[in-house]
Amino acid sequence: MKALDIGAGLGKGMLSLSHAGFDAYGFEPSKPFFERALSEMKIDSQRLKLGMIEDMEYENSQFDFITFSAVFEHLYHPAQSLEKALRWLKPGGVIHIEVPSSKHFIAKLFNFYYRLRGTNFVTNLSPMHEPFHMYEFGFKSFTELGKKLQFQLVDHTYHVCEIPSMLRPFHFLLRSYMKGTNSGMQLEVWLKK
Repeated sequence: MKALDIGAGLGKGMLSLSHAGFDAYGFEPSKPFFERALSEMKIDSQRLKLGMIEDMEYENSQFDFITFSAVFEHLYHPAQSLEKALRWLKPGGVIHIEVPSSKHFIAKLFNFYYRLRGTNFVTNLSPMHEPFHMYEFGFKSFTELGKKLQFQLVDHTYHVCEIPSMLRPFHFLLRSYMKGTNSGMQLEVWLKK
């Protein structure tokens, strides 16, 4: 089976896919990450390309699995990027996407705190480091997009992830609340063509 890692970073995902038995390919828009993937992770230069999704070309229907892990929220045109990836995917193939959730309770809590302080800061769409998030997503984002792009949403999970240490006394309550209300930090979806 053939896999494509979109936004391959240092190539760790490609290595994991290879170890799982996939014929793994990928591309990365950051030249420093691309160069480190080749030099430090020893990724095959015939399998990893340098460039953005807007500039990438692959034959239609050639991949069984495509992943956008921690990438989709950084894309300028996520719907168009997904549409392009669906062309590269074989019928019956699967796409994995992991994104920040628009329902993240801790982000809403910190945004409320910032409003009380009289600032217009937000934690969810503009984290304090690059690359900044362009978008966040909810389950409905993918159900509506599925209607437009003709894919099936086969599974989804909300992950709580880490809770800031300043809220340590409330970790158990916050984790329980976020698990019970699907308001964790990450939304992971599995799409089928």
